[in-house]
Amino acid sequence: MLNEIVRHSIRFFVLVLVQGLILKNMDVAPYVNPFIYLLFLMQLPFDMPPWLVMIIAFITGFFVDVFYGTIGMHMAASTLIGFMRSRILKMLAPRDGYEFSAQPTVQDMGWSWFLTYAAIFILIHHFCLFYLEMFSFREFFSTFLRVVISGMSTMLLVVVTQFLFYRSKKAL
Repeated sequence: MLNEIVRHSIRFFVLVLVQGLILKNMDVAPYVNPFIYLLFLMQLPFDMPPWLVMIIAFITGFFVDVFYGTIGMHMAASTLIGFMRSRILKMLAPRDGYEFSAQPTVQDMGWSWFLTYAAIFILIHHFCLFYLEMFSFREFFSTFLRVVISGMSTMLLVVVTQFLFYRSKKAL
């Protein structure tokens, strides 16, 4: 149990620091804003209570807001996906439910499940974040383009991270 808490704490600090110190300062293209810190929220254990997920998501969003100088935008988007996470997991649950020791990673759940889960998770977050930032539907299509392109760049980072840090169980 303590080992799990330490592992998740390290993941939190590394991903939030990478987000705040590296990705925040990258200027690749106008609509490309990858948010790797979402991987921390995606990989919280299946059996974590929804109220705790929401608190952790709120705190994560707060720290990202500190780095970005935004007031509550990442907190709101992160808290929303913290709220939606249990519903997303229920929607994607296998027929027999999740195994007790399984984690929401490619290694445990497979590529098809993980890519679907990550895409839904990322799109909800990005939609909320970018439309809160605009606070208007006047530029709906340009904001939607930003949601899609930033979502794809975030997805690419998440997939690369899964390749780098998680081996297939078949190789073990």
